[in-house]
Amino acid sequence: MAANQKVVSTAATVLISVIRVIRWPISPLVDNDLTMRTGFAHLPLHGGKAPAWLFSRMVRLAREITCHIVAESGAGEVLNRLSDPFWFQAFGCVLGFDWHSSGLTTTTCGALKEGIRGLEKDLGLFAAGGKGGVSRKTPQEVTLACEHLSRDPQPLVYASKMAAKVDSAAVQDGYQLYHHAFFFSSDGRWCVVQQGMSDETRMARRYHWLSSAVSDFVCEPHSAVCCDNRSSALNLVALEGNDVRKASAEVASQAPDKTLALVSRLPNLVLPRRHEVSPVDINPAYLKKILVQTYEAAPADFERLLAMPGVGAKTLRALALVSELIYGAKPSFRDPARFSFAHGGKDGTPFPVDRPTYEKTIQVLHDALNRAPVDHSEKTAALKRLARFEN
Repeated sequence: MAANQKVVSTAATVLISVIRVIRWPISPLVDNDLTMRTGFAHLPLHGGKAPAWLFSRMVRLAREITCHIVAESGAGEVLNRLSDPFWFQAFGCVLGFDWHSSGLTTTTCGALKEGIRGLEKDLGLFAAGGKGGVSRKTPQEVTLACEHLSRDPQPLVYASKMAAKVDSAAVQDGYQLYHHAFFFSSDGRWCVVQQGMSDETRMARRYHWLSSAVSDFVCEPHSAVCCDNRSSALNLVALEGNDVRKASAEVASQAPDKTLALVSRLPNLVLPRRHEVSPVDINPAYLKKILVQTYEAAPADFERLLAMPGVGAKTLRALALVSELIYGAKPSFRDPARFSFAHGGKDGTPFPVDRPTYEKTIQVLHDALNRAPVDHSEKTAALKRLARFEN
């Protein structure tokens, strides 16, 4: 086969993959099919980072794919798909990243954020946050975007903070969050893609959220939690954990001396094997410190308790333990991880990234936008905006 024929053949195969990503069936969250796609997937830590030549192409291809999805279905559909772990993994694979690496999450989100930069208002789609220290800038980035939209940023900032708080404190599964990406549309819809790492196993766990699927921040709020295996997690946002949430809020709101007196009268303290508890969690001095803080704030429910500054994993673990000992409200240890992933590039699996084919894919998508049936003036303006990013 001639070299140019091989490029065309490979390009056709890649374009089929791209078209499948663009024309992915309506989000499983809409057609209620997501519960059928369950399982486990390994997501190991890989060293290094995406080379500049690949990341620059990932940015361009992510931009083209996103523009096509917005043109066909609107910004809200991009949010739907990002919250779907299967589509997200396929998206990262089409962009050419390691198919099963933890870095797919951070690099794909970074490429998408960079890809839509400067086009946010035109697309009606915005991105904030990222890996490490960048994640802590999410509130400022959301607020800045909302200023241009003349929209109150607080509901979006609150959603971002609560998603991070739930997965770092209310779901205690041994994975420390290090990546938080927050995507939202101009009409106020949002999704979250965040990831934690286990220091013990060096494996990653990814958490997906979608605003339309969140009726309660502290009761089964995730659209998906993806990991290689399940652990003995303390899950304070499980559906069956309503009693312990109510009891924890009640304990947090009552006078510290009353709770400590009840704890002191317990004749035996037998801790369940299913959940390790540090002695500091039941130390009266530590408990009193927690309860003084929460008593003064008097949180009306578990969500308000979780939202309090300073209330983290240790505080919630202590309150859950006291709630079980005093009120018999047993917390759930059901791991929320129940979804797996797709296929993949950068590491040479299933084959090394073919740069000519990658460029051909970007060009075809760009040309397709040029042929789109839209008003000439709108098309010209859109192409001029895209042209600014071509070099």
